[in-house]
Amino acid sequence: MKINRLSSHLLLMLIGLVMWNCSTKEESQTKGPWDGLDSIRAQIKAPEFPDKDFLITEFGAQEGGEVLNTQAIADAIQACHEAGGGRVVVPEGVFLTGAVHLKSNVNLHIPEGATLRFSRNAEDYLPVVHSRWEGMELMNYSPFIYAYQQENIAITGKGTLDGNSDMENWWPWCGATHFGWKEGMGRQNPARKLLHEMVHDEVPLEERVFGEGHYLRPQFVQPFDCKNVLIQDVKLINSPMWNVHPVLCENVTVERIRVETLGPNNDGCNPEASKNVLIKDCYFDTGDDCIAIKSGRNEDGRNPGIPSENIIIEGCEMKEGHGGVVIGSEISGGARNIFAQNLVMDSPNLDRVLRIKTSSKRGGTVENIYMRNVKVGTYKEAAVRFNMFYEEEGEHIPTIRNVIVENLQVKDGGEYAVMANAYEESPVTNFQMINCRIDGVEKVFNVNHMKDVKFENVMINGEEVDFKEYK
Repeated sequence: MKINRLSSHLLLMLIGLVMWNCSTKEESQTKGPWDGLDSIRAQIKAPEFPDKDFLITEFGAQEGGEVLNTQAIADAIQACHEAGGGRVVVPEGVFLTGAVHLKSNVNLHIPEGATLRFSRNAEDYLPVVHSRWEGMELMNYSPFIYAYQQENIAITGKGTLDGNSDMENWWPWCGATHFGWKEGMGRQNPARKLLHEMVHDEVPLEERVFGEGHYLRPQFVQPFDCKNVLIQDVKLINSPMWNVHPVLCENVTVERIRVETLGPNNDGCNPEASKNVLIKDCYFDTGDDCIAIKSGRNEDGRNPGIPSENIIIEGCEMKEGHGGVVIGSEISGGARNIFAQNLVMDSPNLDRVLRIKTSSKRGGTVENIYMRNVKVGTYKEAAVRFNMFYEEEGEHIPTIRNVIVENLQVKDGGEYAVMANAYEESPVTNFQMINCRIDGVEKVFNVNHMKDVKFENVMINGEEVDFKEYK
C-alpha cells in the first residue's frame, strides 16, 4: 500500500511525538527534587525604592520613648507614598508608636542605633483591621506593623523593633499563668472559642468583629494580601504574638533578621497561604516555632484553598523553639514545594528539627518537603516528627507525602530520631532519609502508619538503620 505525502508527514509527526514523550518521561524520572529550587529562586526578587528619604522627625516625631509618634510616622509614610516612594527613616534613638500601616513603594528604615518601640495601650491599635489570627479571618486589633493590599513595601535597617511585651503587658492575654495571667484578668480563651464557631458556621467577615474586650493579641508584623515584600536586617524583640506573618502574599524576602522573644506563641516567621518566599540568613530564638508555614485553619483554609508554596529557607540559625522548620498546624489550604537547606540548630529547648502537624479537623495536603545540610547540636524530642492528630479530630483526613531529609547531622539527639502518628487510611508516604547521622537518641522510632519509606546510609547511635526492620 502506498503512503501519500500527507500521510507520511503525519506518520513522522506521530513518531516524533512518541519519541519526545518517551524522552520527557525519562527526564522526569531522573530529575531530582532539588532541581526546582533555582526556578523558584528566580521568581523571588526584592523590591527596590527611589533614592528619597523622609525622616519621621521632619513630620513631628519626638525621640525619647515617651511621646506617641503614631501620627507623625503615618504622615511620613503618606508623604513618601504620594511622592512615588522611598525610605521613611527612623533616626537614632527610641521612638514610641502605635500601629504603623505601610503603603505601596514605602521602605520603613530603622538604622543601627534606632529603636521603634510599640505602645502598650491596646487602644493605639484601633480601629480594627482585616487580619488573620491563628489561621482564621477576622476584624481585630491592628498588627503593630501592617499593610493591606499594598505592593513594593519593606522594613529594613539594623535597628530594633521592640514589641514592648512582657509578663505584665500583652502576654497575659494568652491565659497562661506562667506568662503572667491571674484570676480576674482578661484572657483570649472565650474569644478564641467564639472565633472557631464563627469559622465553622462561615459567618461573614464583617460580623467577626473582635478587638477591644476580646484579648486576641495582635501580630508584630503582618503584610496581608501584598506583593513584593522585603524584611531585612532588623532585630525583633518582645513580640506580643507571631513575629513576621505574611498572609496571602507573593514574592516575599525575609533576610538577615534576628528574632529574640520567648513569650507565648512568639513564632519567628510564619508565611501563610503565600507564594514565592525566601527566608535567608536569619536567627531565631523564640517562644514557639522558629519558622512555621501555614495556610489557614479549617473552613478559612479549605474554602479559599490557597496553599503556601515555593518557599526557600536557607542559611538560618535556630535556638529555642517548638520546632526549627514546621509545617502547620493551620494548614487546611495545604503546603508544597518547601526547600530548607544549610541550617544550624542547637538548644536543649528546641523540641524538633522538622515538624509537620495537622489534624482531620484541618485536613490539607502537605507535599514536596525537602531538607538538606542541617547541623544540629541537640534537640529535645524528635529530629523529624509527623503528627496528624494535633488538637481536634474531624472529617477531613490530611495527606503528608514526599518528604526527603538529606545530610542531617545531629551530635546529641533527644528522645527519638523519628516520630510519626498518622491515619491507617492516610499513611505518611514517601519519606526518605539519606546520608544522615543522629547520635545520642534514647529511642530510634516511635511511628505507626508509614508507606514507601526509604533509609539510605542512615546512622543512628553509631549503627546503620534500615527502616524495614522496624515495621
